[in-house]
Amino acid sequence: MRNSRPALLIALAIDNFGSGLFLPLALVYAVQVVGLSVTQAGTTVMIGTLAGLAVLPLAGRLVDRTGPRTVVVSSQVVQAAGAFAYLVADGPAATLLAALLLAAGQQLFYGSVFALIADVTGTGPKDKAFAVAGMVRTASFGIGSLAAGVLIASTGPAGYQIAIAVDAVSFLLCAVLLRLFVHPVRPTVRHAQESTAGTPLRDRPYLALIGVTFLVGLAVDFFLIGLPVYLIEQLHTPPWLTGVVLAVFNAIGSTCGTLAVHATRNIKRTTAISLSAGLFALWCVACGAAVVVPESWRIPYLLATTLVVTAAGLIFNSRVNALAEAAAPPATRGRYLAAFQYAFAIAGVAAPGVVALFSVATWLPWLVVFACALLSAAGMTAIGPHLPKHAVIATPAQV
Repeated sequence: MRNSRPALLIALAIDNFGSGLFLPLALVYAVQVVGLSVTQAGTTVMIGTLAGLAVLPLAGRLVDRTGPRTVVVSSQVVQAAGAFAYLVADGPAATLLAALLLAAGQQLFYGSVFALIADVTGTGPKDKAFAVAGMVRTASFGIGSLAAGVLIASTGPAGYQIAIAVDAVSFLLCAVLLRLFVHPVRPTVRHAQESTAGTPLRDRPYLALIGVTFLVGLAVDFFLIGLPVYLIEQLHTPPWLTGVVLAVFNAIGSTCGTLAVHATRNIKRTTAISLSAGLFALWCVACGAAVVVPESWRIPYLLATTLVVTAAGLIFNSRVNALAEAAAPPATRGRYLAAFQYAFAIAGVAAPGVVALFSVATWLPWLVVFACALLSAAGMTAIGPHLPKHAVIATPAQV
């Protein structure tokens, strides 16, 4: 099992490098290469993405029945099929099929990959293992995105097709590596645990955990897609500032995940997540106040606020999946972790709507995200006593 860990990390790195190459370009590809209008491309990809969310319950059941590795390998094959479908798409119908396959594969992946990481890690808290995997995935996605930029700049329109072809191959290579070199050991489930295991829909504390996590996840997604709009359209800052802010966020996120775990090892997981939510709220206030900062000070001020949101994201990402995994009953862990991914999936769907509020008032999106962050901080504190004690409190020496 120990030898499976480097193979798993290499496979995840390859997967995310390929995703970084193409996912940010999906809409542009549909317009520039397939020939769809912006409206057609946006609608088609959105429908495919929303339909893909229906796969999560299936992913959870498959994990519980067959083990997570089989599901993760299947997710790679489905995503490869979606990438190849994009490569031959010639109209709205083919693009919709490609978007649906890619989205379904992504949800199969997210609904199973954390269970796979947990099984490869073995017994004990999974905070560090999830943090390491997150660092690898973040770094690889960032490198892929940079490679895509260089590719498009140097080859023109043909670069889009090269990027998606490499993306498809990366999925298949990841599947092969997982199948041949990753051998997780599934946790033993006693008969008593099987008979008492419930479902996420009937587990009110776990449903509350999903809801509270959604509120924090909304802040993360708002930062990723909303801050560029704020900087360019509202504050009229130089275009390069957006790239610098995102680069700082990704650079720290890909190198300091385990440091965040170590720094918060002596506090409850729920307390750490509440702290991250409080930092997101502070970031909303600080960043929203940039409109009154003199222009000569605005750029260094905004860079300073980036450190606040980066710290918030680090703490949140380093602890939240470990909390969800530990709080799930072993017999139905797959279904629980798959359901937990709805917190992030729905946040991704809701975030563009929050960003659209900039058209109403510059301060309105900040107020919405600020309120959600404060509500999540209070909510995480409130649900802590109702979650399993071993999930809330991990032994510091093991984290």
